This record gives sequence, structure tokens and C-alpha cells, in this order.
Amino acid sequence: MADSLAPDVVRPLLSGRFGHVYRYEELLESTQRLLRPDDPEGAVAVAEEQSEGRGRLDRRWHAPARTSVLVSMLLRPAVESPRLPELSLVTGGAVAEAIAEVTGLEPAIKFPNDVLLGGKKVAGILAESSEGRVVLGIGVNANQTADQLPTDAQTEPTSLRLELGEPVDRAELLAAILRHVERAYDAWIVTGTSASG
Repeated sequence: MADSLAPDVVRPLLSGRFGHVYRYEELLESTQRLLRPDDPEGAVAVAEEQSEGRGRLDRRWHAPARTSVLVSMLLRPAVESPRLPELSLVTGGAVAEAIAEVTGLEPAIKFPNDVLLGGKKVAGILAESSEGRVVLGIGVNANQTADQLPTDAQTEPTSLRLELGEPVDRAELLAAILRHVERAYDAWIVTGTSASG
């Protein structure tokens, strides 16, 4: 099967409530722009490539087409505003768990929003809130080769492919990320902590 995050590839892998509204484009400026104000919680937007992807502090996030997992998801947390910054860490832990499940690797979290393998950045999370909505942006370096990674990054980057020595199934990884984020988010809403394991 072709390496794709198209709906007909990913939807059969979904097991939770996140991702049932699934917006997808081959190329767009930012996945965040696909989400609509009236979308339900758990709506996701996915692209094979972003032309204006960004990370924390407006740092640029760019990768060749079909090498990353690039997803934005909409949340509507019924919590006090001061708790919202916790979502970056909750999401980072969930992304690390998903990577571990799919690859067997053991990622670490770099506060507040990076996921590392061997001290190198493999994923980043950006949470932005407005009017009771939070949009989580997640970018994972999945199948980049060494020459496809940025050379000017603040933290040295890596990809799952480089760490494993073989490509990963991006659709399987995306489904695992949605499942783990949903579980961690639900636990955080109820208890104020993220789920473990």
C-alpha cells in the first residue's frame, strides 16, 4: 500500500472517538487552518506536507512531503484557563507513548513540548487556545533521511527511520497518536494528570 495518511487509509485504524471528523489535504499552509470553528472535539486535520508549519516561538517546521506525521486536533476542555498550558506536556507524553508502542524506541520528553530520542528531537507539540477551544499541533519526524532534516534546528533533529534503520508506517503511527492523546486527555480532564502506560 502506498505511504499515505488519506482518510481511507487511516480511518480503519481508528479505535477511539478522536479522528472521526478527519480533514485531509496533500499540501496546505498549516493543518490548523482546516479545522472549523464548529467542529466537534476530537476533529483532526492532517496534511502530507505543510508550507507554513511552525513550532514554539514561531520557529519554522518544514519537512518533505510524506515523511512526517503532521496533525492538528481540536479540543474543548472544560477546565480552568490556568490549566491549559499543561496540555503540551500531557500531549508530549502521549506522543512519546505512541512512538514507543509503534517502534519499540524509548522517547523522552523535553519540557515543555519536545519529544527526544537519544537527545535529538523527533517530535514537537504546539498547543494554542482561544475562546474555550484548544488546537493541538503535532509534528513527528517519521521517515526523513539524514539529508532531509534541517541543519539549523535549535535541538539536533532525528527521525524514527534514522533511529530504527527502516521506515515506519505513518498511518499506524497517527492512529496510535490519536488513541494515546485521547486517553491521556481524558485522564487529565478527570484527574489533572496524564494516563500512564
